[in-house]
Amino acid sequence: MWVLLAVIALAAGKIQNDPAGQQILSFKQKTSGPIGVMTTSAGAPIEYKDATNTLNARLIFNEYFMDTMTHLVRERIPERLVHAKAGGAFGYFEVTHDISDICTAKVFSRVGEKTPIAARFSPVVVERGGIDTSRDARGFALKFYTEDGNFDIVGFNTPMYVYKDPLLFPTFVRAQKRNPATNLIDGNMLWDFLTLRPESLHMFLLVFGDRGIPDGYRHMPGFGIHTYEVVNEKGDKHFIRFHFYPDAGIKNLRSKDARKIAGVDPDYATRDLYNAIGNGDFPSWTASIQVLSLEDVKKAGFDVFDVTRVLPLDRYPLRPVGKFVLNKNPINYFAEIEQLAFSPANLVPGILGGPDKVFEARRFAYRDAQLYRLGANFNKIPVNCPVQATVLTYNRDGEPPVKDNEKDIPNYYPNSYNGPEAYKDKNRVELTEIYQDDPNNFAQARELYVNEMTKQERSRLVENILYSIGPAAKFLQERAVKLFTIIHPDLGSRIQQGLIANRTSSTYYDNYDEDYY
Repeated sequence: MWVLLAVIALAAGKIQNDPAGQQILSFKQKTSGPIGVMTTSAGAPIEYKDATNTLNARLIFNEYFMDTMTHLVRERIPERLVHAKAGGAFGYFEVTHDISDICTAKVFSRVGEKTPIAARFSPVVVERGGIDTSRDARGFALKFYTEDGNFDIVGFNTPMYVYKDPLLFPTFVRAQKRNPATNLIDGNMLWDFLTLRPESLHMFLLVFGDRGIPDGYRHMPGFGIHTYEVVNEKGDKHFIRFHFYPDAGIKNLRSKDARKIAGVDPDYATRDLYNAIGNGDFPSWTASIQVLSLEDVKKAGFDVFDVTRVLPLDRYPLRPVGKFVLNKNPINYFAEIEQLAFSPANLVPGILGGPDKVFEARRFAYRDAQLYRLGANFNKIPVNCPVQATVLTYNRDGEPPVKDNEKDIPNYYPNSYNGPEAYKDKNRVELTEIYQDDPNNFAQARELYVNEMTKQERSRLVENILYSIGPAAKFLQERAVKLFTIIHPDLGSRIQQGLIANRTSSTYYDNYDEDYY
């Protein structure tokens, strides 16, 4: 009897600590009965017989049937090309340290300033119905609803990116997606790209290393990737990179554990985030920046705007800025997370963005993606509205939502009829023009392998690379070995020996000795 009671108590405890699993029951408990009479989308009440039976009746006269059926086949919008699957939440950013000496943006204007935010975390390659525990980089996107409009940081969980030339974006995406003939993920395609563009190996050492599978989103760091140009009230220029570190600590999953979790709970990271917030265990991140002056940029000796590189912390130490906390789950996932639209082009006075070509290309590509997925009025979808700023635009009409469609104000600029006018900035600063040479990151990749990975981490990196490259064509393996040898002879030799030993069969991982690690 005591054992039975203990089991019942344990089950009850799990139910109480599982807001995601119990969401629909919670809704029932909050309501005393049906919340009202169901209606058509036009607001007409639906009679019981129309909602329960269509046999021996004219379908076209049943407005409930027509309304629901025609909507059902239109419920899906195009999923994101990358970052299709995600978890997300809402909260606030609070300034803890004054940086007004370098940046005049109001979001960072004073200690204690709080700004509402939205966050979205996402694997890069995984499709919308895929798993949360794939070996992949993750998106780390934040939207700050500032009083000067929305400011978006569309970052990653790695401090660097894949390529320096944005012309490679379509190639990189397609190489990781499905083979057009087989409709299967194809390692030959991925390793063809990685070995043709060796600057990508710097980031992929992290992807194939211990940091390749975060243990949920709450334990995942974030990075702005780009070196942003900012200005202070005097118009002085500085350059910064954003870092966000989870206050709960960085934690990652080993490959074997990740595969087991994927078989039981493919939505592991999304569920973990929702339940933590639902139980009041609000995740938080500490925000810091690396700061460079114009002189620092000139004296750096390398391209500080190269997104495939990191800025050395010993030369440019972290400067604390604030903290963000996620304390509110979405009420409706589609409305608030699927329609949440980020863009590097969402900048505010004081933050000019990155002068690199990848940033410039992203300004176009993200906007174009939102126009395709969500329509011309995507910024009028509630979750994308700049809620702390008054919007006065000359845009009109188009695919809903249009809201009040700017009412009766003039619809062209300039005009003589008191329509909204542009403001003048006496200290306006233009984004710096830069020259970027070809990427070369072998030195930083070598530094990562030798000085930032332990002996055990290097062993796991080798095993993960072998697991991925093992089925690839021999010429790709040979090309990869040459590049890994340039990064470090030990890495190249271990990859080569592993391929020779044929340790990359699909059953190897299931039989490895965990004590080896």
